[in-house]
Amino acid sequence: MIVNQHEEGWEVIYHRAHALLAAQIAGHWHPKHRPERVFETLAAISHHDDLEKEWEKDSLTPAGAPLDFTLEQEIDLNRLKELIESARYRGRWVTLLTSMHLSFLYGGKRGESAELDEFLDEQLKCQQAWRKALKINKDKTALAYDFFQFCDRLSLILCNRNLPAGERYLEIFTNSEGTRYDVLQRQDEKVIVQPWPFGEDPFTVNVEAQYLKQVTFKNNAELNEALKTAPVQALEWTFVKPQ
Repeated sequence: MIVNQHEEGWEVIYHRAHALLAAQIAGHWHPKHRPERVFETLAAISHHDDLEKEWEKDSLTPAGAPLDFTLEQEIDLNRLKELIESARYRGRWVTLLTSMHLSFLYGGKRGESAELDEFLDEQLKCQQAWRKALKINKDKTALAYDFFQFCDRLSLILCNRNLPAGERYLEIFTNSEGTRYDVLQRQDEKVIVQPWPFGEDPFTVNVEAQYLKQVTFKNNAELNEALKTAPVQALEWTFVKPQ
């Protein structure tokens, strides 16, 4: 889960909600620039965190505070394999993009364990087989994953409250063709993306967050119970085309 400090405690956003926000962003992409198999790609984006079941795992820091996902240390290979297996039931294209996402997230950790290296090697072999079966080349697949990665990254910037103050640009992502995208929040809180990739102007996206006043918890069960009854607020961002 995504955990932000709040003036009265903690702001918590579930990973599944973040993925839904990423899909909302994707849905506003300019129709002329949408990738191959856009609806299946949207499914991959909206479901890529389905196995993030915060309520089933230890989601507390050693001090008992809610644990932000960036602080998680261990790689659960069984969970990653389960994510690939779950994606299979939505089709090969969804599975391919999900597999590419795992390769991106964990490729930099090669050498940490033989089991992880074996998993990453298997993903590359499977990706090649899925591309061949789908009759799509590597370049077109890369463009579709660029789209996936842009939406995922921008959603995380929003959910993590990482938009810089002072009307400063922050890099979202540089795609496989070398195009860099940046985001800026104006003084009036409207959000700009440069270059503008969307088909609408303006448009609004949202995500739901839970708010906890309790700062620490004895165990995960206590945290989960608090989250079930915590106040919920919809966070909104309105995007406008740069002038």
